Amino acid sequence: MTGARWRKSTKSGNNGGSCVEVADNLPGVVLVRDTKDRDGGTLHINPTSWRSFVDSVKQIDTAG
Repeated sequence: MTGARWRKSTKSGNNGGSCVEVADNLPGVVLVRDTKDRDGGTLHINPTSWRSFVDSVKQIDTAG
């Protein structure tokens, strides 16, 4: 999508591992793609669902 600003998690290393990129600057959609295969497809996620997912992951991360 035109205008998407992609970013990786600050927890992603620079070793070429399993990372995803997220673009959350577009209205009404959050985009997610594989860093190693940027042309392999993009997930289009509702912003409310994305926020719920991120909040859930943060709870798991702080519990462990």
